[in-house]
Amino acid sequence: MRRAPRAAQRGVALVIVIWVSLLLMVVASTFIVERRTEAMVVRNSVSLARAEAAADAGVQRGILEMYRNDTSADKWARDGTPHDWTFDGIPVRVELRDESAKIDINTAADPLIRGLLVNAGLSDEDAAKVLDAILDWRDADSLKRPNGAEDADYEAAGLTYKPANAPFQAIEELQLVLGMRPEIYRRLAPNITVFSRQPGINPALASRDVLMSIPGITSDIVDAYIATREAAQKANQAVPTLPQAAPFTSGNTMVATVRSEARLDDGAIFTREAVALLRPVPRKPVTFVAWRESTASPDAPAAGDAQQAAGAPAAGAQPGAAAPAPAPATLQRQPMAGNR
Repeated sequence: MRRAPRAAQRGVALVIVIWVSLLLMVVASTFIVERRTEAMVVRNSVSLARAEAAADAGVQRGILEMYRNDTSADKWARDGTPHDWTFDGIPVRVELRDESAKIDINTAADPLIRGLLVNAGLSDEDAAKVLDAILDWRDADSLKRPNGAEDADYEAAGLTYKPANAPFQAIEELQLVLGMRPEIYRRLAPNITVFSRQPGINPALASRDVLMSIPGITSDIVDAYIATREAAQKANQAVPTLPQAAPFTSGNTMVATVRSEARLDDGAIFTREAVALLRPVPRKPVTFVAWRESTASPDAPAAGDAQQAAGAPAAGAQPGAAAPAPAPATLQRQPMAGNR
């Protein structure tokens, strides 16, 4: 009569042991998964840190190249040509481009900006409207140009901000201008600057899109000039002039963009883009007036913008909410007053 309760007790004990074992297995599995996740995070962080260090080293190598005084064939020119380099076994691609190769949206002649807008895909009518809106944004008064936009226009469009009535502080600010569409801005971004402070461009360094912005020029003329320019550069000869660009020609500046991209074998990518102000001062030969970083592929589309694709304002847009392009990036700027 006593054996039946003991058998039942043994059965209950066995069930408890099984459940405790299952519970311990779940706890152990959770612990293993967490540790594995943490290990992956650490490994990815190390890879990203290595890529960042290599990209930063590429920026410093670019600065060194810009200070070289020799005319040897291996000197890196400030014309946007990519240069492959290796740092600590990590391949790095570095590009240098003088800011005179771009159109300054604060100081460039109106026909150049208008030409750039048309070349980016706007019609003549829309380009005239956006140009006037740009000029109204950067001028010091509240007087509206014929096709421009001032406070009342931004308010009527449902925007919570108004024109700055001051020069652009960064190219990303251009996205806030009424009528500026995201896809147009993405095409403009590589060809504009706020650092050259010149009314024109340097044809010897400018990209095809910038050259196509010159009033009255044709694609045949631009392509022929680029071919001649490249041939002269390969032969280490002086770059010929472009007659059509004469009214809009400016010289080199002491400011250049350095873009450095590091790629690791495990797929980690880090891109550093810095705008450097070169100064012949031994204690501080360079000042970085802009500092951008991105872990996205340079071919990745921009995410977000200040206005929607149809040209309508984005809901709740704020003056400081402009998103960088063409790749997701963060921007840090330092004042340049008195440094130029």
